[in-house]
Amino acid sequence: MICRNIIRSKILARIQVRCYSDVGSSKKTPLYNLHEKYGGKLVDFAGFLLPVQYSDMTVSASHLFTRNSGSIFDVSHMLQTSVSGKDCIPWFESICPVDLQGMSDGSSSLTVFLNQKGGIIDDLIVTRVSEKQLYIVSNAGRLDVDKSHMIETSEMYRKKNKDISIDFFDVTQRGLIAVQGPKAVQNIQRLTDTPLENLYFMTSRLGSVAGVDCRITRCGYTGEDGVEISIPAEKTERVTEALLLSDDIKLAGLGARDSLRLEAGLCLYGNDIDEGVTPVEANLTWLIAKRRRGEANFPGAEIILRQIKEGVTKRRVGVRMETGAPARKGALLKSLNGEVIGNVTSGCPSPSLGGNVAMGYILEQFKKVSTEINVNIRNKDSPCKVAKMPFVPSKYYVKK
Repeated sequence: MICRNIIRSKILARIQVRCYSDVGSSKKTPLYNLHEKYGGKLVDFAGFLLPVQYSDMTVSASHLFTRNSGSIFDVSHMLQTSVSGKDCIPWFESICPVDLQGMSDGSSSLTVFLNQKGGIIDDLIVTRVSEKQLYIVSNAGRLDVDKSHMIETSEMYRKKNKDISIDFFDVTQRGLIAVQGPKAVQNIQRLTDTPLENLYFMTSRLGSVAGVDCRITRCGYTGEDGVEISIPAEKTERVTEALLLSDDIKLAGLGARDSLRLEAGLCLYGNDIDEGVTPVEANLTWLIAKRRRGEANFPGAEIILRQIKEGVTKRRVGVRMETGAPARKGALLKSLNGEVIGNVTSGCPSPSLGGNVAMGYILEQFKKVSTEINVNIRNKDSPCKVAKMPFVPSKYYVKK
């Protein structure tokens, strides 16, 4: 009953949480006991028991604490994968439009698995550990799809006598935490001898945190500076508790993570991107690396390159509403003349800005920032404007 009541809340409505009648079938992350200890309100999310929020803070307060200080998010549900072998880079470039050949060892990139129509199978971060090793983090909601896709495509490569080996890390093997916010890194630095001032956005290295060997990657899903730390499962709680000794750091759940990523203009797979949407339509054309455009040898290249050249009929945009109720997934976007011109894919109140923010797809001719449109909420048209994303400035730690 508790789980059902949580799901009925507005928080869960926007993050698309699924709850099964038998929550015992949900997997526990390495931080399950810690979540219970600190009053986490646990629900099933993509088959894993994860906290929506904690008893010491509302979702809005947790959101603002992340923006002003630092928070730890349990993201152990995400699929961590290690790929090795001398042919791992050519294989990975055969399923993604990323330029791994042009990346240096220890650098990371956001990219997408693509189908033959240019649709997005999943979005993920890949790290080039070395010429013969990759580290990948992809979405829990696409875990089985991603596993099958990597297995099937790598097997085709191996039949050509190529050297590729894939290891999927189960949640019982490795944990993953995201430590985000302006005070996040300084609090990690006191627990590691790895110089984090040289670890720039989208770079990754091995290092010891609180005496535990980990992989530290400067990235995140909030728009703030921060890192994701991959940790042996049995030691994930130890590292997390060491970070929580600081008053600058608190635990945060799915609710704050969703509003933070939306303010940052970042996509949620299944809402804002899916297999029926191309990177060009999703306003992610920058993911198609320059060399790969010239070679045109990634899945869906013909369609995507034509869209880059000739344009598309719809595109993902930001939407800003100063007052009223927030627009949720599925809300229709209309022109001032009443014509349906698109739909919302994600929306929520904005703790940082006040009012509401959303993103969605709109006909190309209406995509210009500040274009006045309407959004239909509860059968009533409310005024809003097309807005630039991110809604709040990104604070990534980039090399200058």
